[in-house]
Amino acid sequence: MTPYPPQTIDPVRWAIMRQEWNDLAFVHWPVPLESVQDRLPKGLYADRFEGHAWVGLVAFHMQRIGAAGISVPYLGTFPETNVRTYVRDAAGRPGVWFDSLDITRMLPVAVARITYGLPYMWSSMQIRRAADRRSYHCRRRWGGPSASSHLDITIGPEIAPTEVSPLERFLTCRWGLYSRSVGRVLYAPVEHPEWPLHRATLDHLDDTLTSVAGYPPPEAPPLVHWTRGVEVRIGRPRRAVLAERPALARSPAFAPGVPSWYAPGPPNP
Repeated sequence: MTPYPPQTIDPVRWAIMRQEWNDLAFVHWPVPLESVQDRLPKGLYADRFEGHAWVGLVAFHMQRIGAAGISVPYLGTFPETNVRTYVRDAAGRPGVWFDSLDITRMLPVAVARITYGLPYMWSSMQIRRAADRRSYHCRRRWGGPSASSHLDITIGPEIAPTEVSPLERFLTCRWGLYSRSVGRVLYAPVEHPEWPLHRATLDHLDDTLTSVAGYPPPEAPPLVHWTRGVEVRIGRPRRAVLAERPALARSPAFAPGVPSWYAPGPPNP
């Protein structure tokens, strides 16, 4: 079985948070493995595809955040731009690690920092739509180093589910999120329908969100996708399964205590 199935194999039985991720642009590029591994908490490991870690700049319209069946129309709807990378814990569970999440509502920033330990930032943002073109603008106001992002894309054809590549699965089929809160590393399961992915063209990128997070800029044209969005259910955070971290993730030596799937070599099966 692929470790990146198009839908979760571990459904969220009780969602403590429901939301919609709509009009979403994915921009991804590969980065050296150590640029991710060196910043992770002990016991988490940079996931890799063909030897590289990947960083993502993801912009979208968050809508209808709610809990216990109750949505919050104003405070729960806003644009978001996040910087992310992809990791696993010692149990081998693929997930997302966020370096920053910029949104326009100050109260959700405070709540998310307290409840999930996620690095939310307060920013001014807007999404402009014109036929098959999208423009995402973000300028950080509070919560981290000064940074901004301007992203323009043109939406291309939808990808048939059978045509989604192994790399596209690796980047988008992530059924959990990791965070650090009060000295603990947490894992929260995520459930949503299969992404209706479209290919997209990057028309303009002027971004410092990823650079202030410590990632190098793309050396080749990034991989770009768009999706109209999905409804999302997020489960209760629980402790991640951690193990000894290797001294250097890029080392050919296989450190004792490191999970077997992390052995250096080809991408995970």
